[in-house]
Amino acid sequence: MKAERRPPFAALGGQDPARLFAALPTPCYLLDEGALRRNGELLAGVAERTGCRILLAQKAFSNYDCYPLLARYLAGAEASGLYEARLGAEEMPGKEVHVFCAAYRDDEFGKLLQYADHIVFNSLNQLAKFGPAAKAAGRQVGLRVNPECSTQQGHELYDPCAPGSRLGVTRAQWDAAMTPGLLALLDGLHFHTLCEQDADALERTLAAVEARFGEVLPRMRWLNMGGGHHITRPGYDLPRLERCLTGARDRWGVQVYLEPGEAVALNAGFLLTRVLDVGRNGDTAFAIVDASAACHMPDVLEMPYRPPLWGDDGAAPCPVRLGGPTCLAGDVVGDYRFASPPRVGDLLCFGDMAIYTTCKNNTFNGMPLPALWLRRDGGALVPLRSFGYDDFKARLGSAR
Repeated sequence: MKAERRPPFAALGGQDPARLFAALPTPCYLLDEGALRRNGELLAGVAERTGCRILLAQKAFSNYDCYPLLARYLAGAEASGLYEARLGAEEMPGKEVHVFCAAYRDDEFGKLLQYADHIVFNSLNQLAKFGPAAKAAGRQVGLRVNPECSTQQGHELYDPCAPGSRLGVTRAQWDAAMTPGLLALLDGLHFHTLCEQDADALERTLAAVEARFGEVLPRMRWLNMGGGHHITRPGYDLPRLERCLTGARDRWGVQVYLEPGEAVALNAGFLLTRVLDVGRNGDTAFAIVDASAACHMPDVLEMPYRPPLWGDDGAAPCPVRLGGPTCLAGDVVGDYRFASPPRVGDLLCFGDMAIYTTCKNNTFNGMPLPALWLRRDGGALVPLRSFGYDDFKARLGSAR
């Protein structure tokens, strides 16, 4: 079974966003409830067929107004530290909260134990330091391992298996420092090596995990396969994923966890923006919009990638470079093609803007944060949050 095809603007049903959303302020993030529901249903189907438990990786999507909807389909939330753990516990009550951090703080760990059910450590040093307290508090204790199996092509920034990686315990590190006492603390192993990848990369990674840690896994209660699984992407190989999950479950007798972030909210949001100015420099036509790549969609520059734009089919006659209003010369979203040149005041709609946007945006140059809106299943538009000068100022100094 292949995932149904849901391109970035499928949630619009072919309707022009310039008409649907003309009354909304810009810049504005618009989350789509129907798209989130469809992602959740697909993930819940995987969990039901394989017995795995799927968590929301909040680093990719933390818009907690949508957590009650997602909680119907997911086992809980994954956190990268104290604040995300608290958010998951408070906004998905009764669900599991797992946390992984490269290193925990002494002054936060006790608080973390109030929220997290599973705590995964990144090193044997951290396991020795904090593991006994986590165990005494009745928490599940895990260790992140590094299977040293790199499957990344062109995204080295996101490759936890790169040479010299600080993430996860290699087999050599395990052999040098693991003790019977530390091993007795462990309930599970965790690995996270993928980034926007299909199940073939997971299959190769599992072979490496088995080669390096296969004799340890039957002693574990669970195995967390991390995130980076693009499960809800059109064409993703669901049968292969499910074979990987059931194979690990049956071979090692473990409860399997996945913690995708992107897959939960893939193609489930938009960023609306208006054209502020247009111009030309030599052969390059450009338009400046009121949204910023650097501030409002930072993965455009970090990944990097070119987000989809409604109406751009790659073959229209008018090429235009879209950029933000900040002073950063590289604040460019990308080059797009229009049927006719954009005009000042035109509403533009970028797709797949639910992930790594609202949780990573910033106010560089004093840029306002975009408002947050939700589009209900029936099409109703609901305001969630707006931001102003006080939100910008409060981050930078005393409250006065």
